[in-house]
Amino acid sequence: MNKASLKIKVIVGSTRQSRFSEKPAGWVLEELKKREGIEAELLDLRDFPMPFFDEAVSPAMKQGPYQNEVVKKWTGKIAEADGFIIVTPEYNHGYPAVLKNALDYVYAEWNRKAVGFVSYGSVSGARSVEQLRQVSIELQMAPIRSAIHLPADKWMQVLMGKMPADELFASSKEHLDRFF
Repeated sequence: MNKASLKIKVIVGSTRQSRFSEKPAGWVLEELKKREGIEAELLDLRDFPMPFFDEAVSPAMKQGPYQNEVVKKWTGKIAEADGFIIVTPEYNHGYPAVLKNALDYVYAEWNRKAVGFVSYGSVSGARSVEQLRQVSIELQMAPIRSAIHLPADKWMQVLMGKMPADELFASSKEHLDRFF
């Protein structure tokens, strides 16, 4: 990729076994790779097993390097990005704790970067995205207006093998186009 490419990180916001988030994250990644001027990378939180946030100082006030090696690796990936697409389920009207932890460990590296959301769950994950927008603003990110909310009846059919994933994502492609 040339230096003018946008570096977009697609974050898989769940670490659960038998999670669905891998499917939409993989679809988003493949769609981004088709676009000229975008360098896309998948960041799976399973690959960044961070402890629950326990730093002595808030990342917003952090002066020195992080102590934990996994957190250093995570922070490095966030720092090199120009923007993000977070793929998240909705659990009990919110997003997963592992995603909150990953967001909370970093501050300056999130600042002034765009973020979009792909969600699924009860009411298509709308409540998790609503909360993520608030947190993103606090992290000085720029959440985009459009989001992709996958309908519960459809993604459950994909999860149970009763519907091909391509069929679900085909109807979401025009929404992804609004991200860029």
